[in-house]
Amino acid sequence: MKHNNIKLRALEPEDIDFLYRCENDPDVWHVSNTYLPFSKHILRRYIDHANEDIFLHGQIRFVVAEHNNAPCGMLDFFDFDSFHRRAGIGIIICREKRNKGYAKEALSLGKNYAFEYLNLHQLYCNISESNTVSRHLFESAGFTQCGVKKDWLKIKSDFENEFMYQLINPAE
Repeated sequence: MKHNNIKLRALEPEDIDFLYRCENDPDVWHVSNTYLPFSKHILRRYIDHANEDIFLHGQIRFVVAEHNNAPCGMLDFFDFDSFHRRAGIGIIICREKRNKGYAKEALSLGKNYAFEYLNLHQLYCNISESNTVSRHLFESAGFTQCGVKKDWLKIKSDFENEFMYQLINPAE
């Protein structure tokens, strides 16, 4: 799946160093509810099974790659529910590749994939109150805030609200 500046592609074994760097960045652990670093051994096993059927495992991860195939981020579908035709969506772009429109393009490709290929009725995401950049990204893509989880996220010694957003398939 390609867009102007990026494409979504499957995780490949050669992405291990990129995945290791992303998954072990403590600055983003609160986003993925991670609190411990991952070993390369664990991540290799994850890559080996990452492209298995979303209908079996409830999740799928794509690499957001520049057209030269270099990874610059990831897009995940999680909590996939085929009966209710919904899934969560999350995007992370590497710090050095931000502010180039990659997240916006990846979200557009992700929405198309979810609605056209997975036949989803809706997508949702959870974003911390202080993450105004992500909130703006999802709002500009048509997601609407539909809930607030009070003091949901513990960030350092404080608690922060988390906003839930959803997007109903506009073709339905």
